[in-house]
Amino acid sequence: GVLFNSGHLEAYSYLFLKYLQERSEGYYNISNTVNNNQAFFGNASYTYGNRYTLNGTLRYDASNQFAPSRLIRWMPTWNVGLTWDVSQEKFFTHLTPVFSYLNIYTSLGLTAVSPYATNSYTQLYYDLPWRNSSVREKGIYRSNLANRDLTYEKTQEINVGTQFGLLNYRLNVSLEWFKRRSYDLIGSVITQGVGGQISKYGNIAEMQTQGLEAGLETINIKTEDFSWKTSLVYSRAINKITKLNTAPTVGDMVGYSGSGGFAREGYPQGSLFSVPFNGLDSEGLPTFIGPDGNPTHFGVDMKERNVDFLKYSGTLIPTDKGSLSNTFHYKGISLGVVLTYSYGNVVRLRGMRNVYNDYSAVPRELNNRWQYAGDENKTDVPVLYTTYMYQRLFNGWKEMNQAYLTYDYSDVRIAKGDNIRLKEISLGYTFDKDFLRETRIRQLSLKLQATNIALLYADKKLNGDDPDYLANGYAPIPPKRLIFTLRVGL
Repeated sequence: GVLFNSGHLEAYSYLFLKYLQERSEGYYNISNTVNNNQAFFGNASYTYGNRYTLNGTLRYDASNQFAPSRLIRWMPTWNVGLTWDVSQEKFFTHLTPVFSYLNIYTSLGLTAVSPYATNSYTQLYYDLPWRNSSVREKGIYRSNLANRDLTYEKTQEINVGTQFGLLNYRLNVSLEWFKRRSYDLIGSVITQGVGGQISKYGNIAEMQTQGLEAGLETINIKTEDFSWKTSLVYSRAINKITKLNTAPTVGDMVGYSGSGGFAREGYPQGSLFSVPFNGLDSEGLPTFIGPDGNPTHFGVDMKERNVDFLKYSGTLIPTDKGSLSNTFHYKGISLGVVLTYSYGNVVRLRGMRNVYNDYSAVPRELNNRWQYAGDENKTDVPVLYTTYMYQRLFNGWKEMNQAYLTYDYSDVRIAKGDNIRLKEISLGYTFDKDFLRETRIRQLSLKLQATNIALLYADKKLNGDDPDYLANGYAPIPPKRLIFTLRVGL
């Protein structure tokens, strides 16, 4: 009711308040939330002979996230680590022609995260239900049923790694392997409806993750006036859902429900499933393999509970990613270039079913659509739908819309999410002390930095879309930025 562009004038109808009242909806909202958290922690470290270091941490956390529950309010977590500095061993002097330093470490621990769910106890709220009379009476409504077994999400993790330098610190390497077991993960589970609620939050899943992280830094050239340093970072992480108690629909599995990727036992987190595409028929209509295993051109209902016929397309989360950077210094001039990369994931192409009108921009893919008999042998883009089509070929608009909706969520609408980006270029200059000696300025430097510059490589099937934009549910990608920095020290 506020006209923001006209001096904040008010323009509202009393009928709108009447409408809200008859729907038992308020015209304002007050949310009073108090978060109480307490933590006690202690750590200890012991080093023997400058070679072996043992450290440990014990933490005890509490949260009011579980309401007045006494069963799981406090959660102990811990971590133990051991480091061996091989460089301090007597025999290391025999390795110094090659190794500059070497250490090996391992750690084991348990971490926990307070869940976002708050239904450890039944959640009750005040209400003012609508009655078609002048008598008003307060009430209470139940928002969530109690789940007394609700607890923290937990992760057990083991790490083993090493760091070493070669050739008088000209080559520095770090390697780390890790394995994690996450359990008591929170999610929504479909119930039998006992108590009047179909779904409720609970600890329903377990997941295993293992991977490798590696770093390489090289000093390629180093003279009095010039240096060139390269840094390469690589990480790989593979996960699998080992336990999951839920009952998804086709819409959940293909991403139609807005969740993007979905979790399924035996598959990675953020998995993407698709309806099997069976090509175009002789009239350019898309056909699919349905839940019964037979071809159909009527599509698939997104509320269908039989999901075994769906095809696994991949995960939305990249399995491999990293960066490559080069830094050059010549006297006071510095130049830095950073590339980033990721691969091992897939994305779903932008949907096309709602763009066939005279008021919207249509994707370039429609240039390759089915137009004439025989085109089904050279394209997988269906014919544009018309009023004539759903009157003759389908039993109304609903069936035709379902067919084209299913096409958007078929396996033919999948592309690779692999990409290489020019992430940053920076150019700087630092004035030397001789230049500043006769001034009151102690330090003076300039820097021009450009970030998020360009997408150098992506799957051609994306038709110009950014893979990260599609993988993250059309979330905005970081904008290009140009930053100028002046530093003056007096």
